[in-house]
Order: sequence, then structure tokens, then C-alpha cells
Amino acid sequence: LTVSACDGGGLPSATNAAITVNVLQPSSAPAMFESARYAFSVPEDAPEDSVVGTVKARDPPNSLGAVSYRISSGDPQGRFSIDPRRGTIRSRRQLDRESQSAVVLTVQSQLGDSPVCGSTRVVVSVVDVNDNPPVFLSGSDRVTVSRTQLPGTALYVAHAEDEDGGLNGAIKYSIASEQTDAFSIDPALGVVSLSRAVLADEQQEYTLHIAAEDGGTPPLTALLVLTDSLAAKIVIVDVNDNSPSFVSSPLACVREDVEVGFLVHCITAEDPDEGGNGQVTYSIVSGNEDEAFVLDNLTGLLTTARLLDRELQEHYSLTVVALDEGSPALSATQVLTITVLDVNDETPMFLKDLYETAVPENRDPGEFVIKVEAVDRDAGLNSLLQYEILPGPGYERFRMTPESGELVTAASLDREAQEIFLIKDREHVSNFTLTIECRDLGSPSRSSTTQLYLTVLDENDHDPLFAKAWYQVSVREDLEEGSTILRLFASDGDGGLDGEVTYSLIDSTFGAFAVDSATGTVVTTKTLDRETRSQYTFRAVASDCSTRLPRSTTASVVVDVNDHAPQFEQSCYRASVWEGQSPKTEVLQVFASDRDSGRNGETQYSILHGNENAAFVMDPAQGILATNSVLDREKTASYRETAPAHRLVLLASDRGTPALNSTATVLVTVLDVNDNPPAFSSPEHHIRVKESTPVGSHIADVSAGDCDAGANAEISYAIISGDDRGHFRLDARTGSLDLVRTLDYEDAAEFTLIIRAT
Repeated sequence: LTVSACDGGGLPSATNAAITVNVLQPSSAPAMFESARYAFSVPEDAPEDSVVGTVKARDPPNSLGAVSYRISSGDPQGRFSIDPRRGTIRSRRQLDRESQSAVVLTVQSQLGDSPVCGSTRVVVSVVDVNDNPPVFLSGSDRVTVSRTQLPGTALYVAHAEDEDGGLNGAIKYSIASEQTDAFSIDPALGVVSLSRAVLADEQQEYTLHIAAEDGGTPPLTALLVLTDSLAAKIVIVDVNDNSPSFVSSPLACVREDVEVGFLVHCITAEDPDEGGNGQVTYSIVSGNEDEAFVLDNLTGLLTTARLLDRELQEHYSLTVVALDEGSPALSATQVLTITVLDVNDETPMFLKDLYETAVPENRDPGEFVIKVEAVDRDAGLNSLLQYEILPGPGYERFRMTPESGELVTAASLDREAQEIFLIKDREHVSNFTLTIECRDLGSPSRSSTTQLYLTVLDENDHDPLFAKAWYQVSVREDLEEGSTILRLFASDGDGGLDGEVTYSLIDSTFGAFAVDSATGTVVTTKTLDRETRSQYTFRAVASDCSTRLPRSTTASVVVDVNDHAPQFEQSCYRASVWEGQSPKTEVLQVFASDRDSGRNGETQYSILHGNENAAFVMDPAQGILATNSVLDREKTASYRETAPAHRLVLLASDRGTPALNSTATVLVTVLDVNDNPPAFSSPEHHIRVKESTPVGSHIADVSAGDCDAGANAEISYAIISGDDRGHFRLDARTGSLDLVRTLDYEDAAEFTLIIRAT
């Protein structure tokens, strides 16, 4: 049989094949394939050892042998292999559809050792893969075109070939360059045509990049470069038939902190005309009323004319006109929008310079206090604010949310712990003065602060507190009725009525005393008589004026009638102390007795006067007089009656109210210590004597003084050198110098005597 295979192309192609059919006897029938023809496909980029397909032959009835398979023909290059047992066909190496698009294999089946074989035809179609790009037959071409040619004229035919098949080999043409719109190309035929007249174009040469792209996935492309060159030079008289066209962006940005003269934008407009018809000048016709910008009319350079401030104006809309110099002139208009970019030049400002609020004391932490708020005229991060409490007294007792500015307590507040005294209000209040900072997130950051004056509201949580738990008062029995003997004082840490204290007396005062409820002044209500009653004991009560839950406390008061003053044992004391003694040396101890009892009989001692240099100090409890500094007898020989400025007057006082006292005088003698050497009135004496002076004559007197006293000041004199021959005698007691040997001028004209005073 002759079989013809024909394709469906525009110019059909065909091929023939001869088929020989052998009719076999049934007794020698081979293993027959399930199909007389198998068709498989495999991609051309399939890797080696890829499975192509499987053929299957059936055993004849009553057969005993196993079926085996082999490729008998159609693969002289050995591109395929078959599993002899399973009939699986595999590729042995990579295929190429462009070399051979289909392979027809003859596969035989053999049953055991039978000489008769079954056969089948296996058609392996190599599936195309887009692995070949389109290829232009020429690398580049050159064509010419006249300016007089009309639109639609075909200029050039581009041709490329692709070895792939189907869509992978279907080529589509396009112009890849975007230089001009004067040319177009037929995507299927590759015909390049003139799409518009080029009469008025100034350009003398165009370079077109033509792309050939196949229809594969992904598509592959090739480029062909066409160069178009005009064959004739045509002089064209230009007519101003084109208006300027803006090519610069209608948007511009500038930072608000730029200096005057900063280049903001370059305004550009194009005019395809020639000469003056294409010369463009620029001007601003509106939007620059505050003269923030200046425009160069020739270059189109727009610069700042003054300092900008985004917070005053963030956007400018300038209407710019581009005008050519043709006649008549043509123009174009553009609205240029300039955005002033923010710079962190604005400091956050609190809505109030001072915030004032109040919060109750003794509340749990987390109590809302106040919300502060600030504004920042900047934008973006420069206007995002965070709040913080700056360190200061009491700031750790509060917590602030950084983002919202909400202030809450971080601890329970105690109004009394923060109590201060305000002069302007003359009242006790409790407050915190917090410094709140607001900082923006700009770089660098800017910040400001405000003061928060926070008053802690009072709760009646404190009892009145007396200054003393026990009052001891001494009074004279001759006080008149209504005399003040004591002023009670109790403080209450609370405020308002909760801290306002009133006073009262409880227990029996025998009708002798009363208290002013407002001032706490205790007065006598009758004349006292010590012989009838020498002491009164009662309690005073301090209560607050709270209308909710009043609180009170008590203190004991003891009143003694004081009618005896302390009496010194002597009215005048005498004492002595060695000079040079160290401070705190005891000089004298005095004693004064008081016949009263209690505090009325307790005596305390002091120096009333005569101690101007603070040379002495008095123990107030024991009455011991001691030195307070090192004494020098030579400066003050004694603190005695003859020197009133140095006489010490001691005072003994009891602790009664009012106190009684008495005085005594102390004369202190400072005893001498030999702490001063003798001193001559002059270190040298010059004496003239005649050599004829008789022996026994008085020549001179020497004298020395000593600041000490007694034997410490008694001086003796002696010649210790200068009188080796014994010409002179010195009286040891008086210092009188006499001649005891005749003088001879020729023998000794001068004597130098060294005299010692001891």
C-alpha cells in the first residue's frame, strides 16, 4: 500500500510511504501489539532518559514464552531505547525539533525464540520549545526618504526568520525606539511606512530600532537597526504654526529653610518652530502676589525671592506663560504647584502657660489628674508630640502617657506630706509644682515646658496634735483673776474645717481656770492661794471642726503656784585659776535653793554679765563655772570688783511661769605662771667714763622688767663676759654698776660688758 501524508500550509507539502502487509498462518502467529500504530510526543528540551511512552503486545493463546521488545528501524542515531520486558521507550539524549520534528520507529515483539515477530509503528513527535530567537537576514540597512513624500509611503521591509514552529515561529514586528512618531510598521509584514509628513522637522536623520518578536512563551526578540537619511536638502521657510509646549513638571518642592536665591524649579517649554518663532520667554502672570519667587524670563529658572514659611503658606499655585517671539506670538500656560516642605522650625506650644488642678488625697494609684495639650505648626514627624514629666520634687508620684499627655497618679498622695505655706493666701495648702515637657519627633527635636500646679484635696485623716503631751506651768499666787498662765497650741495637718482646732478643758480645775476655745489661752478664773492648793492637774482637749467625722486629742496640764525665788548660798564668791589652763577647767561650783516644788523649784544657772570676752562658761544644770578659753594673767589679772567690766554676775532662775530669779557676784583671780622672761628697757647701753675716775665710783644703772608677778617677777643681774680683769662690780639686786679698779686708757680704751637679767 502507498500512503500519502499532506500538510495544510499555504503551499502544501506531501510525502509518501510504502506499507507491506504479510499475512501469516495462524499456527505461526506472533505476539500482536494492542495497536498497530502508537503516537507519542516529547518536548525537545526533555532531559536524557525521559520516558516517551510504552507499547504493549498480547501473547497468543496457549503460548509458553515471554514477550520481548526491540526497536528494529527508524533510529539510526540511537536517540531512543526500549525496555525489552516492559516495552517502555526512553530518550537517550536531548532532541532538537529544528533538526527533526518527528521520528518513526518500528518496534518488534518476539514470543520466546519464535522466528515470527509482531511489529508496530511508533511515531514520536518532538514538541517545539521556543529556543530559537528570530534572526534578521541583515544586521542593518540604510534607506533614504524625501521630505516631499506623503504619509503612508512604504520605506522599507524588515524580514526576520525563526526556526521554531507554530506560535514559537510566528514573528511580530514593532518599532522599539520612541524617537519620533513619523514612522510606523506593519506588525505582520514588517513594512515600515511614513506615518506623517516630515516637512517641518528640523531633524535630518532618524534611527529606528525594529524589533522582531516571536509568539512563544516567553517571547524572544531580535533588533534590527535602520538608518534613514534624506537624499535631498530641502530649505523650508518656517511659519509660526506651533505654540510652545511645556515639558517641565507642573509640580515642584522646596524646603522652607532655603536661603534667598535658592533654585526651586527649571521651567522648560519647547517650540518646534525655527528662529524667533521657536524662541521662548517665560513670565508669571498670577499666584506670586507676595513676590515669594522670581523667574528668569530667558532661562526659566525659578528661584526664591524671600524666606519661606510653610506654617504661613504651604502651597503656591503659579500661573506661568511661555511666549514665543513669532508674529503673531503664540503662547502656552501652565499652573505650577509648589509645595513648601516642612522643616522642624516650630517649637511645640502648650495651650496654657500654667495648668492648675486638684486631686483628692489617699486615692489608689492610677487616679486621673489632668490632660495637657500642646500644638506644633510643623507637619509629619515634626508635629508628632510626646509628653514627659521632668525630674523635680514629687515627680515620681505621677505618671504621664507620652502620646496623649494624660497625667495619672503613680502612688497614693498624702496632702499633709506636701504641706507648704503660701504668703499670698495666708493658709496652709498642699501642692505639687510639676514641670511638663513636650517634645516633637523631628530631627533635631524641639521642645517646650509648662508648669502644672496641682493641689492635693484634704481628707480628715489627722488628729489635732498638741505641741506637748504634758504642760508644766508655774504661776505666782498673787496673780489677778483673768491672768493668762498658758497658751495651748495644737496643730492639725488637715485643711479647712478639718484642720481648724478648738480647745476645751476636762477633769476638775476646781473652777480656777478656763480656756479660750479659739486661741487656746488658759486664764485664771479666781485668785489662787498656794496655802490652800499648791498644784492643779487637768486635761486639755483639742478638737477639729470637721462636719463629717470630728477628731480630737488631749494633753495633761500641771499648774504649780510659784512664790519663791532661788537663793544663792553666798552673795559674793571668790575663786582663782591658774593662767594658761586648757578650756573647760572648773573654777567654781555655786548652788541656789528654791523652796517651791516641781518646775517652780527647778533651778538653772547662767552668767548675766561681765563675760563680754566669753572667757567663762556656766553649766546651767549643775552651776559649775569653767573656763571657756585659755586665760592670760598679763592681759586680765583678775575679774574683780575693782574692774567692773570684768566682774561676773551669775543668775539663778527657776522654771516657773513667770520665772523667779536671784543673782550673785563672782570675783575670779587669775594666778600667775612664770611664762614671761625679763626684758631690758634697751638692748645696748653706751657709757663714757674718764680714766681718772676714782675707784668705787658709781658708773651706771641697768634695769629689766618682767610681766609676771611675785617671785616670778623678782630679777637678779650678773656680768657674764667682758670684764676679765675685774674693773667693775654689778649689784645683783639693784643693777648698779660701780668701778672697782683704776682705768688706764692706754691699756684698754673700751669695755663691752654682757649683762644677764634672771
